[in-house]
Amino acid sequence: MAAIALVVSGMVQNSSAFYLPGVTPQSFSKGDPIKVKVNSLTSVKTLLPIDYYKLPFCKPPLAEGQKKIKLDHENLGEFLTGDRIEPSPYVLRMQEDMFCEIVCSVKIPDFSAQNAGKKKNSPAKLNRVEKAISQEYHHNIIVDNLNAASQLDDNGKVKYWQGFPVGGIDEGLVYINNHFNFFMKYHPVENQAEKHRIVGFIIEPVSINHEFQVNDNGGITIIKPVPSCNPNRKKVIHTNWNAVVSNNKGLQPAAGDVLFTYDVTWEKSDISWATRWDVYLNMANVVPAKVHWFNIINSFFVVAILSFMLAAILVRNLKRDFQRYNRLPTSDEEKADELEDFGWKLVHADVFRPPSNNPMLFAVMVGSGMQLMFMGFFTIIFSILGFLSPANRGSLIIGQLVFYALMGSVSGYITARLYKSFKGKAWQTATILAATAFPGFSFSVFFVLDITAAFYGSTDAVPFTTMLVLLILWFGISTPLVFLGAYFGYKKDSLEYPVNTSSIPRQIPDQEWYTSIHFAMVTAGIVPFSACFVEFYFILSSVWMDQYYHVFTVLFLVFLILLILSMELAILFNYFQLCCEDYNWWWRSFGIGGSGAIYTFLYSCYYFQKLQINTFATYVLYFGYTSISTVALFLVTGSISALACLAFNLKIFSSIKVD
Repeated sequence: MAAIALVVSGMVQNSSAFYLPGVTPQSFSKGDPIKVKVNSLTSVKTLLPIDYYKLPFCKPPLAEGQKKIKLDHENLGEFLTGDRIEPSPYVLRMQEDMFCEIVCSVKIPDFSAQNAGKKKNSPAKLNRVEKAISQEYHHNIIVDNLNAASQLDDNGKVKYWQGFPVGGIDEGLVYINNHFNFFMKYHPVENQAEKHRIVGFIIEPVSINHEFQVNDNGGITIIKPVPSCNPNRKKVIHTNWNAVVSNNKGLQPAAGDVLFTYDVTWEKSDISWATRWDVYLNMANVVPAKVHWFNIINSFFVVAILSFMLAAILVRNLKRDFQRYNRLPTSDEEKADELEDFGWKLVHADVFRPPSNNPMLFAVMVGSGMQLMFMGFFTIIFSILGFLSPANRGSLIIGQLVFYALMGSVSGYITARLYKSFKGKAWQTATILAATAFPGFSFSVFFVLDITAAFYGSTDAVPFTTMLVLLILWFGISTPLVFLGAYFGYKKDSLEYPVNTSSIPRQIPDQEWYTSIHFAMVTAGIVPFSACFVEFYFILSSVWMDQYYHVFTVLFLVFLILLILSMELAILFNYFQLCCEDYNWWWRSFGIGGSGAIYTFLYSCYYFQKLQINTFATYVLYFGYTSISTVALFLVTGSISALACLAFNLKIFSSIKVD
């Protein structure tokens, strides 16, 4: 596993906030050129990243024979997350300050001709720049594997934010940020006086109405310098996103030429290279980090209380049941009483009867859930160790895909053991379903989402070659491992039950309304969700609000708490169900254990309302990915709960004497 993780980590950029085996930071001497890269433009209002050069921004010069800008160091995870990293025309040199460097001038499209032919009251058509600014798209610039951060002074406290806006709107005027102040921080390398490492990268966006002219030879001359081009100026931290550094009203990009410029300022810092990502990982500081641990403490209390209830109710009742069922009668009256047994002992001849509805599907769902559970377990463990850190773009997605494919053997083995214990005969069909059911569902939804993203021109659209890689992982690695696991599962003997199953099913008494599976799922699902919903909020924010998630130790504890609570509640309801002489516990235990996923989906719907999004594509993308996540969570918690109830039933029925 470690070797695989190293291979995966090697596919991403080397510099990160964690020291990984075989990874070294990049050092620069004074004057060394430093690449500046651009990533997709992102917006929390549309959730649709778009290619940087889809807007009329300055482009780097192309090499001889090169027809288009080539992507820079992409991996599978970056493609799947919508990242498109490309070179930029900006030039940086270590420890060399630059002021008012001219990049290029671009023409903002004019739609006045189209708008002139419209009716009076018809809305004016926005050009691409105005539309991107109105949808709050952000630049994402990268230097030495560090994403650009911007600062906001909030009541004297400086906060950091990922990226910076394309522009802003003030009093009906649309402003474009056409001047970037690069504030770079460096740290000397120990025992190498001439070498330095980049430890900080902040960009201050500014909107400037440059007065310039284009010369006959294509060169650009600034006619009237503005304060931002003064090398003696002091650093400015704006109090709002749409600040304008000029005496003019700013730039309204309805049409016309826009000049792009930038400054570079270097500053020595005490920040070490190993901790340079701390600023980015703490960007989501609207809520203090200690909230994570408060949530953990609260969740542990929930687990402790529920465990105490199980000990006080379940264990106590079981002890009493064992004494009653196993004691020897000493008189004729007691023998008569023994003949009138009641409770869960009465269903001993039916409790291990295969599920009455579709036992093959049950076995496949349990196997798929365990495959997902082990995938999540190993992904979180390797994230804690730093192999799948947020500093390595796309590595987390790659880790999930690789671990899911490798855990195919788990799915095949568990599906085969269960289906064989159900005396199933169509083992080929069961194995094929184990290899294709959940991956097929996920891939089908993903394909629809990919078409939607491609229709809207988003970088979320995955290229055809990337689709082929996903299919190779599915059919080339995961599917063969499912068949391998199923081969060993079918070679094993069936599960040995402590009691025999009768040939004629026992009639189940009429049940009260509160013993129905629907009521049980509604009441049981709220407990695990309430213990984990705070952490779920942070996960949603990291996925949809461009925030970094890095507290994987907390996530691991929450994951364990979720599994423990799901199992305990399923066992508790399983005991009450058997006491009511209802032996159809297989599907019921699965549904009760996975019921927390229903509340997770409902909370996702509530969270979506907070995003204030109203575009059709965003609805499709959000609820498409949410449905995949919800189904996966349902399978994980449902499968572990069903296996826990199976172990519980095996234990209690092996502890009683049955004639």
